[in-house]
Amino acid sequence: MIYIGASTDLEQRLDDHSFGQACRTTQLDQPVAMLRVEVYATFADARAREAQLKRWSRAKKEALITGNLRILSALSRSRD
Repeated sequence: MIYIGASTDLEQRLDDHSFGQACRTTQLDQPVAMLRVEVYATFADARAREAQLKRWSRAKKEALITGNLRILSALSRSRD
C-alpha cells in the first residue's frame, strides 16, 4: 500500500503511524518506509497536493516515487 498524507510535524506523524495511533489504515498495515517527502509553504498547499496525489493511479504514484519522469509523463492525462 502507498499511504499519502500531509502534516505540520513529519516526525510525529510517522511515529503515530508506526505505533498504530494515527488511523485505522495504518493500524492494520503499519508503514515500512518513507518513500518521498515534499515540502510546501503552507499547510493548505500540502493538503491540495495530497488530494491531487490521492487521485493518481498506483502506477503514476510509483513513477513519481522512483523519479521516472518518462513513465510519469506517459501516464499523465492532465499533466498536473
